[in-house]
This record gives sequence, structure tokens and C-alpha cells, in this order.
Amino acid sequence: MIGYLILVHRFPDQFKRLFKAIYDPRNSYVVHVDKNSGAALETEIRGFLQQYPNAEVMEGHAALWGGYSLVEAELRGMQHLLAMDRNWSHFINLSGQDFPLKTQSHIMAHLRAHPDREYIKVLDQKKVRPDTMRRIGEFVIERGGQIEQTLKMRPFIDGATPYIGNQWMIVSRAFCDFVCNDGRADPYKDFYRNTFIADEGFFQTVMMNTPVHGEIVNDDLRMIDWVADGDIKLRPRTYVRKDAAALKASHDFFARKFEQDVDGDILSILEAHLLTQTLRPAGEPEFVSASAA
Repeated sequence: MIGYLILVHRFPDQFKRLFKAIYDPRNSYVVHVDKNSGAALETEIRGFLQQYPNAEVMEGHAALWGGYSLVEAELRGMQHLLAMDRNWSHFINLSGQDFPLKTQSHIMAHLRAHPDREYIKVLDQKKVRPDTMRRIGEFVIERGGQIEQTLKMRPFIDGATPYIGNQWMIVSRAFCDFVCNDGRADPYKDFYRNTFIADEGFFQTVMMNTPVHGEIVNDDLRMIDWVADGDIKLRPRTYVRKDAAALKASHDFFARKFEQDVDGDILSILEAHLLTQTLRPAGEPEFVSASAA
């Protein structure tokens, strides 16, 4: 069984299509609605989820791109799921603009077959992305809906190595419990709280520098086409109908991002694709493991 955290900040109708596509009564679902989005969105989503006893809306906080508030939303979502259901084995986080490429039966069968794997993008930040090292070196403050730079530099956590990837992951319940509740994760929380774009490195760094996790697979099982958006930021390209063949052929479990108002046909195509899928346990893709410190 899976514990899902879905982060939503707009497009309620698209969220409903996503939720129906990933719904299974054996799973648990927690939804975080960004407080910046207004009360109407949360009210609509709460009303929709009333028919699903294994789905809850957690307390929404304002989340800011580049801020530690995104990490806090993930941690609170993990903690909510841990308290909500003792039976899920893996945590999956999604945005409201993601969509599955595989059925829940396929995903659950894969996770049952590989119970000790952690699927998360991991790179040694200093070696592979030295251009991002200033992000973790400079002390920043998230305040008043913006990131305040101080230009004050600081050394990294003594004895630890920084890692980077992205926000998306499929990780074990054991790791979620560790990162939420074990004191050995506290130095990383304290440091990354004042780090720019913490959500792209916090979980990777905790996992790679601590012992409570399974085999780390350097793959988040998301199909994402990253395109440049300014000097420091990449954004996921919006998939449209012409991408259908590639999406259906992908080994990934999910893809992002989609915008129903830009091209709703691609969602209809993927919904039909899920209905016609059959579980094929053979021919699984090969993965690249990451070496923990």
C-alpha cells in the first residue's frame, strides 16, 4: 500500500482527474492546499474528498518557491500519513499537475517486489552541480512571502556531504519516520531552513548521510521535460497531445506537468491508456543506484 501526498495550488478540476486516476481503496491520501490559493480551493477539494474515507486534507500553509516552507509541507504530509495509517509501505509525493502513466496495481506490484528501494534523484552537489553551491552556502530567510538574501556565507554541516536532485520521490515508510522523528535528522532541518531551494536537496542529503534507508536508486520514476526558465531555474514543460506516444511508452510511473486548460485531450488519452493497461511484471527497466556516504 502507498501513502500519497498531493500538493495543490490551483486547477481543482484537474486535481479531481488526477485523484481518480491514482485512487485505490488500499492506499492512503493526504492533500495539502497552498494557503496562498485562497479558501475557495480548499473548500472545493474538501467537499470532493468527503466520499473517500482514506483521503484527508491536512492543514494548509503558505508555500513559497525556493523556500523551506516546501520542505515543511512535505515533512508535515509524511507525518500526517504516518499517523493516519500504519499499513502503507511507500510514500509518493505528487503535485496537482502530475498524472500517472501506470496503474496503481502495476505500481504496487513493483513496490512489493522491491520493498527496500528508495527512488529519488541524487547527485553529489559539489562534484556535479558546483554552480548551485552558493544556494546552500548563503544564509537566507523566508519571511513575508519572499526570500531575503543576507549575503552571509556559512560552512556546510560538519562531516556531511551535500546532495541535490529534485522535489519528487518514492521512498520507504522507514525513511519517512526517520526524517520526521529521529533526532539525527535535526541538524539537516536546522541548516536547510535557511537555504535557498531547499526542497531540491534536503531529502537527498539526509538520506545519503544517514543510515536509515533502503537501496537508493537514482531515479524518481517521473517523466519530466525540463526547460530553461531564467538564470537559475528550470521548469517542467507542459505536455500536450503530441507527446502521447512518448508518455505511453515511458517506463516511468508518473509525468509532469499538465494543464487541462492548455490541452485536456492528453489527460483523456492517458485516462484511456490506464484503462487498457495490463500488468506486465517482466521487462522492468534498469536503474542506477546511488552510493551513500
